[in-house]
Amino acid sequence: MPATTLDSQIFSDLFTTSEMRAIFSDETRVAFYLEIEAALARAEAGLGVIPQDAAREIVAKCRIETIDLAKLKEQTDRAGSPIIGLVAQIVAACADGHGEWAHWGATTQDITDTATVMQIRDALALVERDIDAIAAALKALAVKHRDLPMAGRSKLQQAVPITFGYKCATYLAAMQRHRERLREFKARVLVGEFGGAVGTLASLGKDGLKVQAALMKELKLGEPDITWHTLRDRFGEVGAFLALLTATCAKIATDVKLLMQTEVGEVREGFAAGRGTSSTMPQKRNPVSSPLIHTGASLVRHNANALLEAAVGDHERMTGPWEIEWIAIPEIFLLTSGVLRHTRELTEGLEVDAVQMLRNLALTKGLIVSEAVMMGLGPHLGRQHAHHLVADICREVVRSGVPLIELLTSNKEIAKVMSRAELEKLVDPANYVGVAGEMVDRVVAKEKP
Repeated sequence: MPATTLDSQIFSDLFTTSEMRAIFSDETRVAFYLEIEAALARAEAGLGVIPQDAAREIVAKCRIETIDLAKLKEQTDRAGSPIIGLVAQIVAACADGHGEWAHWGATTQDITDTATVMQIRDALALVERDIDAIAAALKALAVKHRDLPMAGRSKLQQAVPITFGYKCATYLAAMQRHRERLREFKARVLVGEFGGAVGTLASLGKDGLKVQAALMKELKLGEPDITWHTLRDRFGEVGAFLALLTATCAKIATDVKLLMQTEVGEVREGFAAGRGTSSTMPQKRNPVSSPLIHTGASLVRHNANALLEAAVGDHERMTGPWEIEWIAIPEIFLLTSGVLRHTRELTEGLEVDAVQMLRNLALTKGLIVSEAVMMGLGPHLGRQHAHHLVADICREVVRSGVPLIELLTSNKEIAKVMSRAELEKLVDPANYVGVAGEMVDRVVAKEKP
């Protein structure tokens, strides 16, 4: 019976996806083991290392239907790894003793690591698809709200105006960097493993590297320059990448949670009947995707750290740290898939309240543009004096509740150098968003039309 949240019938689809679970299922993992064993037999037969008849028989029996998974579990419990039992079942299934040529020159870790690389390859294809979808949604938001002013916030307080399109474009730029990272590191990561007992391929003699090259060609994986049994930087890099990617998703989710607060109310997660309701408070419209993104991303980071622990192995075959990956890699990808799915839903369905953004810009009665006023007065009064003067007026706004524009126009020193019309331009938040629009355009231009 399912025991963890990630395989629970009730909870699993909150935190992961069926597509990613399928990649890391027992059936898919065993199918990859068999694919590698079949490819090895073909490669070795092609080089004359094993008989052609043996290779044909091995390939014919390297099918999931050949393997008794219940028996394989028992064999794995005894051996501590599934490969010994798997090879034993292949050997037993082959006619005329041909199975004795199975797994020729390989070791358990060769098959296990290469299968993991194949899982990572397929899993990264799903990740890349989701990055593209999130980027498309963020692009749409950035373009639509390019010039929509809102409060920029520093230390959780209103600072100076930005645009909502600018905010979304900052997220989009991060996704573009993640996409670039993913495409760049694939060549380093999608590399198979075939080294034999301690990596030297001694059991195959002069044919070792030829077999390795032929095997990787069969599997469409990169060929290693040297065996990496106890050098685990490839998997550590994958974990670090997914930790960074999901952290960006969690940053977006954090902003959305804060913007959804009753006192702010500038955006809302997409609505569906029953979504975000409370069991007791009828009025509630709680964030749903955002908390799940935050949770999943946090656990991805923990598992990424576990992969760094797994990188500290001993000698040429390690005693213990390797098995950390058997737990951490599937969990990282399963959690990442859930984070990305919720981020897609969040960005694709986000509701933006432009009217409330404008209301919130007016909350401080003009204080949010005090920097604009100070910079505008600086050439006339000197920056330092203008800063002190505007700061005094801002304190009076807070004390009296009189709007900033009124106190500015009534100040005799300011009135000598600037008209009310000029001051009104300075205190319009839409006039103080800098080059936000141009920045949005630069980021958006990198996306496909």
